[in-house]
Amino acid sequence: MIELDAVSASIAGISVLREISTTIDAGATAAIVGRNGAGKTTMLRVIMGIVAPRSGTVRCAGDDLARVPAHGRSRLGIGYAPEQRVLFPTFTVEENLRLPCEVLRLAPRAIVARRDEVIDIVPELKPMLARSAAALSGGQGKMAALGRALMVGTRVLLLDEPFQGLAPVLAGQYVQSLQRLQQARPGLAILITESNGRLLRDVPTMTLTLERGALTP
Repeated sequence: MIELDAVSASIAGISVLREISTTIDAGATAAIVGRNGAGKTTMLRVIMGIVAPRSGTVRCAGDDLARVPAHGRSRLGIGYAPEQRVLFPTFTVEENLRLPCEVLRLAPRAIVARRDEVIDIVPELKPMLARSAAALSGGQGKMAALGRALMVGTRVLLLDEPFQGLAPVLAGQYVQSLQRLQQARPGLAILITESNGRLLRDVPTMTLTLERGALTP
């Protein structure tokens, strides 16, 4: 579903990714584990079009993403939950969830159906729907960012350091949501970056290590 072929990328002239090649098939969950600064976030940003690769190719279901602008990648069914959540603070949680689908001009009935499915996967969102995003704790914001990514991530889901800063209870709830997600969307390709691979021990994953910009099994 997502294929990186010899992808290299630089930021401010510094090489961050070096000849990254990997494939995340439909239905697979992959964990990219590495220390801070290893290039994990850059890898997801390349997939999303936020960072342009210096060389190499990124494909989604065979489509060369170089031909798709960053703002158009959600139309391919790619959902992205960045490390810093990036919620609109003046919107309610429900408005944050619905926004990407409204931008894609989905029918209101389809948006409600997706919201209801997301709440089934992440039930902790239900009591938050009417709350302002500005009133959420950091952990609650992570759950809302997961839900928002799921609203459009029907084929591919990218999660950047989802457990960073989560209290143990919320971390456990997040893991349970990922387990429900794997059951609810068996064809979804999921790519998770994480500094501590042990946090994903209860989520079936293929684990790859990113070290100094190079990927190893």
